[in-house]
Amino acid sequence: MSLQSQHLFTLFIALHPTLELGQTPAGGRRIFPVSGGHFQGERLKGEVSPLIGSDLLLARADGTFQQDVRLLLVADDGGLVLMTYRGVRRASQAVDERLARGETVDASEYYLRTTPYFETAAPAHAWLNSIVAVATGGRCRGGVEYEVFEVL
Repeated sequence: MSLQSQHLFTLFIALHPTLELGQTPAGGRRIFPVSGGHFQGERLKGEVSPLIGSDLLLARADGTFQQDVRLLLVADDGGLVLMTYRGVRRASQAVDERLARGETVDASEYYLRTTPYFETAAPAHAWLNSIVAVATGGRCRGGVEYEVFEVL
């Protein structure tokens, strides 16, 4: 049986400069504070709050980057949605070096996948509490962009 999905929204996350936490027992830790953003889809659209959000990126010993992200989405009707996701980014050493220099690298040159979950008390968006989502993404000028899909 193959998975079926439906596009949920396109998400752009703007980022503040990176904070280097350094080498911890878990691996190299970088913190990417969120400075805002927006999302747009047929069923949901709005802004990413600049007040709450960060990616606690872990550089693992095998060269894979593991994401741990929390965002506050503010829907255009004022509804608040907490979006939490974990993800994996892996690339060749050459691509990692280009990304580290801030170069634009086409998302097809590396693997970036996430598993978003949503939490809300807003009645209009309560359906988000009981879906499974996946996303593909890539770095872009000023941040990161994702295509988020509901798994049907």
